[in-house]
Amino acid sequence: MSEETEQAIYTIIGKHQPAGAPAILPTSTLKDLGIESLDAIEIIFEIEEQFDVTLPERDPNFDIGSVQGLLDAFDAALAKKAATASG
Repeated sequence: MSEETEQAIYTIIGKHQPAGAPAILPTSTLKDLGIESLDAIEIIFEIEEQFDVTLPERDPNFDIGSVQGLLDAFDAALAKKAATASG
């Protein structure tokens, strides 16, 4: 994933953070960042829409998943999309 793409995902996450929330780090959970489960779902939808990918279905309770986990899921979805397009 390019740094530009990663930054775009961080920006999407940041739009859903409450004021005064800690900085977004790969090891942060969405719960650590003050993001509620409904906002987490909106984040997923925004990423899917902006990058035209489908992330795997996940438990909507993202408080145990890290930002890195979300980035990894995005990478997997992007790879799947590329494989489908070339095949």
